[in-house]
Amino acid sequence: MSTKKPEPPPRTPDGHYVLIKGRRWRATDPDLPVDVADRLRHHLMAARREVGAALRAGDTTAERAARHRVRSAKVALGERGAPWWEQNGEERRERWQTGLAELEPPADGD
Repeated sequence: MSTKKPEPPPRTPDGHYVLIKGRRWRATDPDLPVDVADRLRHHLMAARREVGAALRAGDTTAERAARHRVRSAKVALGERGAPWWEQNGEERRERWQTGLAELEPPADGD
């Protein structure tokens, strides 16, 4: 079993987009701290699995909630919402902190 990470997809010359199967997708904000990006990707993938489970179950309420979490994670990653390259450092930090606060609500008693 290999532990080698896959190569990242190619980016456009300006670095704003990745190219996947000939299609352009907004790239994750490169200035996100590695641990923050990892946490946000974890939430994104969990929410995508929840969307699938809700679709299979025919649960539109759960699907709506899961899709909202997908959007929150993607905005926090910089892949949706205001383009990260048009935001200053404080706006970018606020974007991912807001996303994490929404996706990781405080435990009871905090």
